[in-house]
Amino acid sequence: MFEGFQGAEIDTGDAGIFCLRAGGGPPLLLLHGFPQTHLMWRDIAPALASRFSVVCADLRGYGSSSCPASTPDHTP
Repeated sequence: MFEGFQGAEIDTGDAGIFCLRAGGGPPLLLLHGFPQTHLMWRDIAPALASRFSVVCADLRGYGSSSCPASTPDHTP
């Protein structure tokens, strides 16, 4: 589906953010909408990777990214 892409998890301290990346050239960050995940870019990301350094990330709490722990008052 994402041939040539490499998966990575970025530790932000509060949550782990999952992303796929491939290509070369100017950076291009592809972010999904609600309620999708990085998979929404599966048809276009490989073509864009021929001209750009493409990163498809899952926002925290979605897909393979984790969600930070909640507190009783819902504050960090």
